[in-house]
Amino acid sequence: MALKHSTMVLYSDALDIASHRTRIVLAEKGIAVNIIYVDSNNPPEDLLTINPYNTLPTLVDRDLVLYEAGIITEYLDERFPHPPLLPVYPVARAKCRLMIHRIEHDWLTLINIIQKGKKNEADDARKNLRGQLITIAPVFSEAPYFLSEDFTLADCCLAPMLWRLTSLGVELPSQTKPIGDYMNRLFARDSFKASLSELERELRD
Repeated sequence: MALKHSTMVLYSDALDIASHRTRIVLAEKGIAVNIIYVDSNNPPEDLLTINPYNTLPTLVDRDLVLYEAGIITEYLDERFPHPPLLPVYPVARAKCRLMIHRIEHDWLTLINIIQKGKKNEADDARKNLRGQLITIAPVFSEAPYFLSEDFTLADCCLAPMLWRLTSLGVELPSQTKPIGDYMNRLFARDSFKASLSELERELRD
């Protein structure tokens, strides 16, 4: 059963990419939320009572409990429709969802290996990620945001990953300037600044 809360509650890890992605959406929407920072390696007992997987992020909205960042962020976009973070038209919406899937499957998988894999596995993943970003860099010059004129859930998915590149040991060369310009646009947004935990701020200090 969901714990009763008078306001929306987000159980969040202070350094987890998926949690950060969710906090960006909350900040972009200006949603009043109580963020409870949790150690993902030692989650509180009450989290297990509401989330059978004991994972982060976990959102509690009255009697509703949601987990998995993609499910949470789409729910928030539908419940709080302004500003919209998915395109209006079905084709564009499907393309945005497909890009999110590719980000999760291709890049975030590599980041997970960099963070948790053995040294040789992490080194290979770091090289692979850098190579993929170099290859796709020209795409970031085609629109202000990722394949879009508007800020979308795809940007919310990308931003936490890009914020962590330096701390992950992934240095981008000069030919990736379009990505650097895109990162500057993302990181300058008030919602992105508001989404950062103290530990996340230290990643780039």
